[in-house]
Amino acid sequence: MFHLFPFLPGYFYYITLGLQAICVFHCIRRGTQQKWIWVIVFLPLVGCIAYFFSEIVTGRDLGNLQSGLAGLVNPAGRISRLENNLQFSNTFNNRIMLADAYLAKGRIDEAIELYTSSLTGAFTENEHVIIQLIAAYSIKQQYAEVVTFARKVYKRPQFFRSDAHVRYALALEYTGDHEGAEQEFRKMKAKFSDFGARHQYGMFLLRAGRTEDARLIFEEIITETPHLSSRERRDSRTWITKTREELKKI
Repeated sequence: MFHLFPFLPGYFYYITLGLQAICVFHCIRRGTQQKWIWVIVFLPLVGCIAYFFSEIVTGRDLGNLQSGLAGLVNPAGRISRLENNLQFSNTFNNRIMLADAYLAKGRIDEAIELYTSSLTGAFTENEHVIIQLIAAYSIKQQYAEVVTFARKVYKRPQFFRSDAHVRYALALEYTGDHEGAEQEFRKMKAKFSDFGARHQYGMFLLRAGRTEDARLIFEEIITETPHLSSRERRDSRTWITKTREELKKI
């Protein structure tokens, strides 16, 4: 195969070979016309690209990709499109997509208005909306509302490993329930678990004047760091850095 491309470096051959294997496997699994296999085998690079865009990536996938890229490049334009969609069709999904975009853009009040007005009928207990409201009210430092909405989803399993749980614990602290806050932080204090939640627990202890207890939390995080996988270390990098900074201050 690679005699067709003698001018290309060796690694390119292996990349092309891998693409061929993926495309042929996909072709066989889907029962696609056999002609594609011949195209992929005898026109390695061109055949793989043609098959990818003809059979793997659908028009809908491309539309979603283009929409996502456009949102990154021009978030205001994306919000305008979502607003137009809502005007044209006032559905729950359109309302929440726009509210999510408002929240990401920092337009918190508009997001809250859409979220709260959407909690009706079959969507009264919608978990996504409630979690987003917890985030929005946390940003606005309206901690009583955070507590109220957190208790609506408190018994759902995924809540205990979420940012919403951390926000709930902090909201309890800021509304004066320090004992309740510590109970929630302790539930998130398992070894090799969410470093963000544990860092926040350490900060809670510092604010309570319990410096040595905070030091123990921070030291545990740093001690566990070398045992993390590269992905876990990358995902926790921000909290590990913040923890090291706090240890230097103590």
